[in-house]
Formats: sequence, structure tokens, C-alpha cells
Amino acid sequence: MNRNSTFSLALLAALCAALTTSGIAASATDPSASAQVSTVAGMPAVIDARNLYSETAVAHMSAAVRGQLERVYVPNLRSNDVYVIDPATLKLVDHFKVGAAPQHIVPSWDLKTLWVANNAERRTDGSLTPVDPRTGKPGAAIAVDDPYNMYFTPDGKSAIVVAEAKKRLDFRDPQSMKLQYSIDTPQCGGINHADFSIDGRYALFTCEFNGSLAKIDLVNHSVVGYLKLTMPDTRFKETGKAFDPANTEICSSKKGMPQDIRISPDGKRFYVADMEADGVHVVDGDAMKEIGFIATGLAAHGLYPSRDGKSLYVANRGTHKIHGKRRGGGGVTVIDFATGKVTAQWLIPGGGSPDMGNVSADGKWLWLSGRFDDVVYRIDTATGAVVQIKVGREPHGLTVWPQPGRYSLGHTGNLR
Repeated sequence: MNRNSTFSLALLAALCAALTTSGIAASATDPSASAQVSTVAGMPAVIDARNLYSETAVAHMSAAVRGQLERVYVPNLRSNDVYVIDPATLKLVDHFKVGAAPQHIVPSWDLKTLWVANNAERRTDGSLTPVDPRTGKPGAAIAVDDPYNMYFTPDGKSAIVVAEAKKRLDFRDPQSMKLQYSIDTPQCGGINHADFSIDGRYALFTCEFNGSLAKIDLVNHSVVGYLKLTMPDTRFKETGKAFDPANTEICSSKKGMPQDIRISPDGKRFYVADMEADGVHVVDGDAMKEIGFIATGLAAHGLYPSRDGKSLYVANRGTHKIHGKRRGGGGVTVIDFATGKVTAQWLIPGGGSPDMGNVSADGKWLWLSGRFDDVVYRIDTATGAVVQIKVGREPHGLTVWPQPGRYSLGHTGNLR
């Protein structure tokens, strides 16, 4: 057994001891699990109500992505450019300038365009740059107000531009990006990431600076309400040295810093990564109630389901700070969806800052940006082994393309 494996086992023991499982595990005998889902008009049918990720399995490549290049697109927030990596060779094959402060690269609902969200932090010249995935080349940017992130309504009729600084969601034509209507979210400071209910009737957005969630009724175009997330009694201590799961502290933070959010395969729970809480809140979206918490690692940030829909990969950014130092205590935690238990823990060798990304089409690799280390990590999903590739300044929401699935709900590839 090597040193990393020994450390992982010790870490697993510590994490499992910290795990609250109340309300987390799915019911294997629940008769409603196989019931047909009544979705909103225009939304593609849910094929398997027990696993809404069934159509993102390895072999389920859409005809829409046929002929598109296999690439990893990396937006570099501080150098205002996109690096393009060939995943077969791990080599940089292209890079191009985009608008100010590119945050995420977002696959369109119809899988035909990749949009670079340039939100122009503290400026007024935000834009969206389209990239043709058949050529890997950018097109002319479209001026859009404060596009920190972008999602799509489940029926594909609207792009949802997340105007973070404005505390607003702008619903736009998914092709022209012409404004359709807006929903103000005044109690959601730092609105940024989202996921959608299994039937497409509502979405939950994270409120980074309020430590809460906002529930948006997509049928009636309104805010349903907000949920303040509960902080744990303890969290992991940030020491500036290698991450040690036994080194904990009293959690003095009065509110969390929720980041990414993902729905469970059966649609009954949402998982919310929290950088201040060092773990994942488990929320009943229908009831808008927190039902559990899973400790993961230092500064839980990005969430990605495995290709078989059985596991959830949690990228722990390695620092509670918004602007961290190099070689932090970052890593990846693997959670079993069915039980809510931690099954693996992989640290970045020498320290790192894993942030946003996605899983390769074959499910063998988890690609994540190294936010404060100016690198990209390719992580083996069988062993946790890490390869690092140098990119631009402060890489953020990279996407791996193409991916399996019928349509995209946005972000870095939330496909169904």
C-alpha cells in the first residue's frame, strides 16, 4: 500500500466519523422511484425516474455532437483567454483571447455551441463568446450584462444568464441572447450556481454571500423563497500545510459560502457544496428543508456525478478564502449517492486548488481547474492519480467536450 492510499484510508475514517446520514440515503424499496415523472411542457421526458443521469452514461452520445472535436476548454479569469487542450495528448493545441474575466464555459441546450461567460468583474462590458465545437474556434462576442454563469430552462426556450453582481437572473433567447424577462433575487447575494428539479418546474440557486439558497419557480417566473443553510459545529482547520483531516476547529462562521449544487439521481435531494462548511449540505428541494450534511474536505466547491450515476465527485478547493494561495490543501472527495457515505479521498500531490470542471465522456477522468495554481488537473477516477497541465492565469469553469446526454442545462456541462 502506498503513502497516498494509507493517508486516504485514515482520511476516510475521519470523514465517515463526521458524517451525518439522517435523511440522506435513498430508499431502495420506494415504489415512487419507478413512477413516471410529469415534466413541464417542452422538456424532454425523464427516461429513468430512479436515475435522471441515465442518458449521460458512457454510450449515450447525441447525434448533435457528431464530428465535434474532443477538447478541454479552459477559461483563464485573469489573463482573459481560453486555453484548449487535446485530452488524448495532454497538449495545449490552441488559445484565444475573449472578453474580460471569463468565468465558465457553458454548453448550449442544443449541444451545438460552447459559450464563454465573460462577466467583466467590476466593469460594465460583460459578454458571451460563442465557440464552435466542430472547429474549436471562437465567434463574435455578444454584449450581455454581467454573465457570471449561464444555465438553460429545461424546455430549451431560454438561456438564464446569472447576473451575480446585479442579484438578478436574466432570461434570454438561447440563440440571439436578446432579453426576454428578468427575475430579481434581492436576498441572494452572490447568486451563482444552480440545478433543476427532476420535473423542470423549479431551480435552486446558491447565494454565496448570504449562505443560503433561492428557489425559483420556472413556470410562474417568480422567487418562491430562500433557505438559510445550517453550519456544522466543526470544520477542517486551514493551516497552510498539507491537509490533515484530524486537524479540525470550531466552526465560527455564522453563515456558509455555498457554491455548486447538484440533484440526486432520483431527484429527491440536492447536494450543495459549501466552502465555509467544508462539506455538502443535503436539501429536500420540494420542502425547501435541509436534511443532512456530509463533511468532505477543505472548502467544498464543485460537484460532478459519475457517468454511471452512482457517485458524486466533490472538488475541495483547499482554502476558505476567495483568493487563495498556491498549493493549498485541495483534493477530491467521492460520495456514494445511494448511501451518502464517503468512499474515497484524493489529495492533489504537493497541494493544489481544484475548482470547476467535469468528467470525460468515457468516465475515466475528472478534469478540474487548479484555480490558484494556474494548472489543470486530470484525475483518474479509478485511482485518484493526478496529472497537471500548465494553463493561463487563474483558470476557472472549464468544460470537457463533447459529453454524453440529450440536452444541456448549462454551467460546465450539466447534461440530462
